[in-house]
Amino acid sequence: MDREIDRRIGAAAAVMRSMYRSVVVKKELSRKVKLSIYQSIYVPTLTYGHELWVMTETVRSRIQAAEMSFLRRVAGRSLRDRVRSSVTWEELGVEPLLLHIERGQLRWLGHLFRMPPGRLPGEVFRACPTGKRPRGRPRTRWRDYVSRLAWKRLGVPPEELEEVSGEREVWASLLRLLPPRPGSR
Repeated sequence: MDREIDRRIGAAAAVMRSMYRSVVVKKELSRKVKLSIYQSIYVPTLTYGHELWVMTETVRSRIQAAEMSFLRRVAGRSLRDRVRSSVTWEELGVEPLLLHIERGQLRWLGHLFRMPPGRLPGEVFRACPTGKRPRGRPRTRWRDYVSRLAWKRLGVPPEELEEVSGEREVWASLLRLLPPRPGSR
């Protein structure tokens, strides 16, 4: 998964390079236009397939760095200005990309729980593989990661997750109310 995330960050960087002079730093274009390009081109390129990512702190940091490199330029700043990311998000009226990713992951979890038997993604999600694991620390499974995320961010314990996410409207309302991460810069 790390290679896939590296590819997504690289693809977003390529988008940034291709649009840098013609869009991002162009004084004639308004912030609104630049932010609509950010939302319609840059964010989908960076987050394609994000529902299945296991977000470690390293990955979080890299995603936020990629996001802020674009947004800082739209806001007319550089790293040397030493302005917090939260100030930039608030000034531009943009929600943090990590919040968007977490919301998408939790939305996909609810979808998997509601999926009827016989659909392949649901079967893979419910499967319990057998056999020997490789030596060393076990990798964090997506299911464990997203269950912990739901517990931390929504307050839904893992044993109640299937019941709560089974009701689409309740789950959607919980996701809409998802607050920004505490300590986001």
